[in-house]
Amino acid sequence: MKNPLSSDFTIGFLGAGQLARMSAVQAFRYGMQVAVFSDRPEDEPVQFMTPHSYSGSFDDVDSMMEFAKSCDVITLENEFIDSEVLRELRDRSGTPIFPSPESFALIENKRIEKQTFEEAGIPVTPYALIRDQEGLKTFGETHGWPYLLKSSKGGYDGYGNETVQNREEALAAFEKLGGNIGHDILAEAFVDFTHELAVQVARNETGHVVYPCCETVQKNHICVAVKTPAPVPSDVREKAQQLALKATEAIDGKGIFAYEFFLTTGGDVLLNESAPRPHNSGHYSIEGCTTSQFENHIRAVCGLPPGNPSLIKPAAVMINLLGTHKRAAVIENAEEAIAEPGGHLHSYGKLQSKPGRKMAHYTLLGEQLEATYNKAIRLTKQIEI
Repeated sequence: MKNPLSSDFTIGFLGAGQLARMSAVQAFRYGMQVAVFSDRPEDEPVQFMTPHSYSGSFDDVDSMMEFAKSCDVITLENEFIDSEVLRELRDRSGTPIFPSPESFALIENKRIEKQTFEEAGIPVTPYALIRDQEGLKTFGETHGWPYLLKSSKGGYDGYGNETVQNREEALAAFEKLGGNIGHDILAEAFVDFTHELAVQVARNETGHVVYPCCETVQKNHICVAVKTPAPVPSDVREKAQQLALKATEAIDGKGIFAYEFFLTTGGDVLLNESAPRPHNSGHYSIEGCTTSQFENHIRAVCGLPPGNPSLIKPAAVMINLLGTHKRAAVIENAEEAIAEPGGHLHSYGKLQSKPGRKMAHYTLLGEQLEATYNKAIRLTKQIEI
């Protein structure tokens, strides 16, 4: 690979949303050129930042070839692509892709992901691949109602997930998610948990770093806030960090990876999901850590040594700012939050807002976790988008 600190080095992103946008900002810091490939019909946040913008289909390697050949390295912003497509794109273009297609193939859908981590000795939430109506009934009888049905590929922020209370609801959800037309549908048991935790890992051939274990606060399957460090015993945080590193090693991952865990009422730490990219749970790291997840994303895929992930203050809190109106995007009533010392507003540059859509986030640093969290909630409560 060309020296990534060359002024003509180009990093390419498959996906053009806010995660790529925040990574691209760090690439620009290193003097890199940024190229982006979008599979969406609308203009996306990164496309306003660079002239090297391409559009097409994640299913069509031919439509991605011009983009791939313009890059020195390619990385991912989302998982909505198949590993075989990535492999063909890399092999035909000659451009390296990280995480590699081989690593991505081990976690590219929820069924494969569970199997990969189970085989590595990492505890995961109970699950089963559902093929028919009888499977829906059997899972409920074995693991109890309610349980969760998930599309094996492509779900996010509650999309592609359905909570089912009984067999009738399970049948309806199975059909809604495409089980009747051959889509892989996974059933996951509900576990009794006290906290949802997350950890990011940056890793490449030069070494690895593990971010602090944080707590994610969820509402309607959407992360609405993140508290760092997680308000759980230190040995629990360390266990989650160890499992996150073990999971990254299990797939020989090169890049930035995020892992979500349940802390059960019995004190077990269960791996729920992974992501081969920056993650919403790590947004606090932009101001909260010496080196953000986005900078380490760039470093890791370009072969540069990963940077220090330590917190720079005792507490870092991130609040997701979701759309409150269906309209052209404008952030209102944010003046107090912006004026707060230690507070940082990030808008994603999306043109259209709609209720529940992730439009921005707010980070607040402080000395004490709960006080910082409560202040961040108060400062952002009146914001409308």
